[in-house]
Amino acid sequence: MRLVDLLRLLSLAAIWGASFLFMRIIAPELGTFPTAFFRVLFAFVGLLAILLLMRSRWDFRGKLKLCLILGMINSGAPFALYALAAQFLPTGYSAIFNATTPMMGVIIGALFFAESLTASKMIGVVFGLGGVALLTRTGPVAFDVDLLIGAIACLGATACYGFGGFLTRRWINQQGGLSSELVAFGSQAGAALCLLPLFALSLITAPPVSWGNGSVWLSLLALGIGCTAFAYILYFRLLSDIGPVRTLAVTFIIPPFGVLWGALFLGEPLDWAYVYGGALIGVALWLILRQAPVTTVVPDAQRS
Repeated sequence: MRLVDLLRLLSLAAIWGASFLFMRIIAPELGTFPTAFFRVLFAFVGLLAILLLMRSRWDFRGKLKLCLILGMINSGAPFALYALAAQFLPTGYSAIFNATTPMMGVIIGALFFAESLTASKMIGVVFGLGGVALLTRTGPVAFDVDLLIGAIACLGATACYGFGGFLTRRWINQQGGLSSELVAFGSQAGAALCLLPLFALSLITAPPVSWGNGSVWLSLLALGIGCTAFAYILYFRLLSDIGPVRTLAVTFIIPPFGVLWGALFLGEPLDWAYVYGGALIGVALWLILRQAPVTTVVPDAQRS
């Protein structure tokens, strides 16, 4: 892996680690669907501004519909699930459960996308699951119904991410890819369209008790613009440059950042279980990355 790609992975991990912090601030105040909808709405507006400033060409090459569908799978559904989890789990825990994404990517790739499932990847999956289990069972939060609800929501989100990574490669990057800015913009538009009716229904059936204060809305802006609009441009660029499995491995690096931000800004407890589990996750990261080929997807017309 090139040094610039490694730096991008670390930057993306730090940004997405902060997203769990912001959701932990927002979701208990606004609820699941308002949090997710405003996140993608602010991301959509931010990406629109970026595209206008860059004077980008609005040429989706007939892939706008695919970008919209991808946004529902890769943004709309997981953002709602993580907003649900943030009402039950500390910042570090959501980030830790998020580390199952590369394992989901390996399993989904083998089951649905004809990706090779090597012995190294299988061992990496086992180590990764072991690290997540250790952190969950021996961490500072007791295993109860709330933790179970949050865990199931996070696992549903990571499954969406696993599918989304491979669908991006199949639908978007192959046969002439799009710019990462256009893909991110189209995906957030799809996520907003997906979440809009759910947001409206939630306002009718269970409106927020409080719409929060200034810190909640500043957190929403940071979540939408920084952790979504900017981060997704970086994410889709990495998908194009190094492939879905290596890009999904960014989620192994997110937990330390999630734990750190939660401890620094919310006073969430630190525990040695984070170190032990993190070591197992680090081994899993190395095993999965070691076998992942470095490829740059180019249009078919340029292959010879």
